[in-house]
Amino acid sequence: MDEQKWAAEAAEKIRHKMHLVAERNRHKIPYTTQDGVFDDCSGDKICWWTNGFWGGMMWQLYHATKEEMYREIALENEEKLDANLMLAGGMDHDSGFRWLPTAVADYKVTGSKKAFNRGLLAANDMAGRFNPAGRFIRAWNDGGDGSKAGWAIIDCMMNLPLLYWAWEETNDPRYLQIATLHADTAMKYFIREDGSSNHIVAFDPATGEYVDTFGGQGYAQGSSWTRGQAWALYGFILSYLHTKKESYLNTAKRVANYFISNIPENGLIPVDFRQPADCTLEDSTASAIASCGLLEIAKALEQKGELGTTESRIYQNAAIKLLTALYEQRCNWDDNCDNLLEKCTAAFHDETHEFSIIYGDYYFIEAVWKLTGEELFLW
Repeated sequence: MDEQKWAAEAAEKIRHKMHLVAERNRHKIPYTTQDGVFDDCSGDKICWWTNGFWGGMMWQLYHATKEEMYREIALENEEKLDANLMLAGGMDHDSGFRWLPTAVADYKVTGSKKAFNRGLLAANDMAGRFNPAGRFIRAWNDGGDGSKAGWAIIDCMMNLPLLYWAWEETNDPRYLQIATLHADTAMKYFIREDGSSNHIVAFDPATGEYVDTFGGQGYAQGSSWTRGQAWALYGFILSYLHTKKESYLNTAKRVANYFISNIPENGLIPVDFRQPADCTLEDSTASAIASCGLLEIAKALEQKGELGTTESRIYQNAAIKLLTALYEQRCNWDDNCDNLLEKCTAAFHDETHEFSIIYGDYYFIEAVWKLTGEELFLW
């Protein structure tokens, strides 16, 4: 299939369905669906880490269509997140996931001073999680007992662009220093020789010394949780785009090469590349996220000239394989069902698997928009 023709076809189907979905879910902040209907993480679930992706979808759709409804929904999402921004216990390393697709997107599109303020407050909170002894950004809170004070996770690579944005807007080098020090630590302790990634690395919070790794949301310690691979793949190429440090590009390629070498023939991604052979569990979100990263690697290499252009096709073709597999086999195009992607999995050892998750839809739209040239770059 011609990739431009396919992308245009997919984009048109997204625009058609999402107009209906957005209209009937105007005042929600969805995470998943129940019987095809979006739930709502407003109110007592406002601190949930995925609560920026619905707003991000709306900004992507507004950028592509200029329909006022999408802007209005995105602004409501952004304003609701103020309750999270003012709750210290609800803040964590995932500030990028919440405020880049909402406040920072708003600022990029409209120049809103209120949106800028929200983005900078979120960036400052994230910077405050930096542990100078270990040179890492602390992941989760732990209720004050210190049990997770030394924990860092690969997901944070995707949140670093919030700090890069703050640096680029304020010219304050502290944001850049914190982001790059964390990225350097992630290169050293998270990415294995074969290009696979750990999910959780524990450090001694007082001395910064390495302690251990944990399987986290993957199958087991030493396994290869696919969404973690996707966070690493996309996260390192984003760090390269903001800093132009070749080591980040090379790391992104190493993770991408490992990911590509493990893509099944049917293009559908498991929850963990090292899960038992008889386990068929999938995670469509890992596929969508990795596609975005692969397309950015391809673009970065193409800009390097003739040799890079030849190499870039490897990553471009891998992204197209993943996206067409999602489009043909894992997208629900029923107008009466709110989600796009199906068979998404949050964690291998959760009780529930293979359901819809909002960031799967977000990254699928972002990837398609990258191909059609309609993307609002949020990272």
